[in-house]
Amino acid sequence: MTSLEGGAGRRCHAAVSPLHACVYFAPEPQDEYSALGLERGPMAYYAGRAAPLGTADAGTVTATFYNFNHEHVRRHIPAAWDVAAPGAVLAARLRGADRTLRRLLGRDALVSKEMAEAAELALRAAEAGHREARPLYSANADLPVPEEPHLVLWHAATLLREHRGDGHLAALAVAGLPGIEALVLHNATGTAPTSALFMRTRGWSAEQWAAARDRLCERGLLDGAGDLTESGAALRAEAEMLTDRLDAAPYEHLGPVATARLTELAGGFAAALRVAGAFPAVHFGKG
Repeated sequence: MTSLEGGAGRRCHAAVSPLHACVYFAPEPQDEYSALGLERGPMAYYAGRAAPLGTADAGTVTATFYNFNHEHVRRHIPAAWDVAAPGAVLAARLRGADRTLRRLLGRDALVSKEMAEAAELALRAAEAGHREARPLYSANADLPVPEEPHLVLWHAATLLREHRGDGHLAALAVAGLPGIEALVLHNATGTAPTSALFMRTRGWSAEQWAAARDRLCERGLLDGAGDLTESGAALRAEAEMLTDRLDAAPYEHLGPVATARLTELAGGFAAALRVAGAFPAVHFGKG
């Protein structure tokens, strides 16, 4: 039986996740990857996120990333490993995270007692995750823990993000939603990035997107206008609830008081990242 208030784990994840996600929008990691010879953009992204898995092939990356077009992945993986070995990519990733957080948060935040406390709490939570059926979490969990508190927090945020992400993919599979259909259904909420952005970043064509939308309409999850039906909204809610259950272990281990404290501390740092311009304005909506 859970000791946490309903939604506490999801709220904590939402507060912590930006500490990891900021590197995907920052120039510093791209510069570090480029210095290794990796192409900026998709190749750098795939290599940086997949590097904990070793010299993973395209099939493994597609399986673990879930909503990316396999043909798009194959253009960059495994070719990336001929340019830079996973160990070199991991070192570049950590340097990029360090430079990003130093620029966005500033020295005072990095050496603050709040940073040290947040790092300790996040790592304690992250180390309690379950490895079973969680390849990205488990691979990242084998990496050494950095020494500086802000990098400990970034490392822990990465673990927590991949732990929830791995569980969410299982929930999507249970819901019978292949990668592109999960994207289309998410886009239909009106709170997600536009279909054009999803297609560009995940490598899907307009024809593939339209076909996925038609399949969702046939299942009664979207209506003729491409909006969520009651059944579609219910399916998404069920998947999120299952994701919460699969992601409970870190926060159950931390306990309600410490989880609330981590949510507060990480939320403060995440707010500072947003004020500093860590996340670009993204066009939302179905179009």
